[in-house]
Amino acid sequence: MTADTVSLTDLRAFERDLLYAVCALEDGEPPKGLTIKARLDSEYGEDLNHSRLYQNLDRLVERNLITKGRKDDRTNEYATTDHARQLLVEHAQRCASAVGLTGGDLA
Repeated sequence: MTADTVSLTDLRAFERDLLYAVCALEDGEPPKGLTIKARLDSEYGEDLNHSRLYQNLDRLVERNLITKGRKDDRTNEYATTDHARQLLVEHAQRCASAVGLTGGDLA
């Protein structure tokens, strides 16, 4: 399966949440793993297992939906790919449409 053929429906719910979190945290620079974990801890209302987080981040890297870079010797940073951002926008539009939100309603 190439990056172009991966869709959000191919992902597990946690992987989709992770992808949305990485995208939301990209503000000038890619977020590090612990920043992503803190966001999901807050959203889920529980402390996520580090292993679960990093295994799923690696799976998204393998599927070419996020990139993994080195911030320093101990810290990785993650960023969504163009294809992943396109998938997220399309998914958000489908969800908005499903609940009757369109155009100006989304602002």
